[in-house]
Amino acid sequence: MRDIARRVRTNGCLIGAFALLSAAACGTSATESAAPKTTTAAKASTKPGELTPFQIEHGIGPITEPVAISAAIDESLSGTGSKVFEQKCASCHKMDERYVGPPLGKVLERRTPTFVMNMVLNPQTMVEKHPVSKKLLAEFLLMMPNQNLTPDEARQVLEYLRSEQK
Repeated sequence: MRDIARRVRTNGCLIGAFALLSAAACGTSATESAAPKTTTAAKASTKPGELTPFQIEHGIGPITEPVAISAAIDESLSGTGSKVFEQKCASCHKMDERYVGPPLGKVLERRTPTFVMNMVLNPQTMVEKHPVSKKLLAEFLLMMPNQNLTPDEARQVLEYLRSEQK
């Protein structure tokens, strides 16, 4: 019976609830940014097939400049992010335990905020090309599905994850 319940949870996540697979270290800027800038400069690599230093640290995706965050948690963003997390992420992720996906309570100690947002916004390319995401796929044996979050929603989830690090 337990095995069946686990399979149901796993299959449910495959269908669409895997919103975060990995996450972030610490922010470096002192200003809040609800809508991160996107450019193409950080996407260019020196050789075909190689990732740029920026992509190695911050992931591959639409967020191509470091996400600016303040020291204080934005309670409004965090509250909205909590709701998005419950709808899109919680069926596969818990804060302090391995579940279908990795625990996310201390993800910002391991990854940059920009990496987390790129993982949320661009999971397929991250798993195909980024070494950290490839390792996570090998460990958890499931690819995070694209939840079609907007950059603003990904930023809200990021702020919620920041609030959960206490």
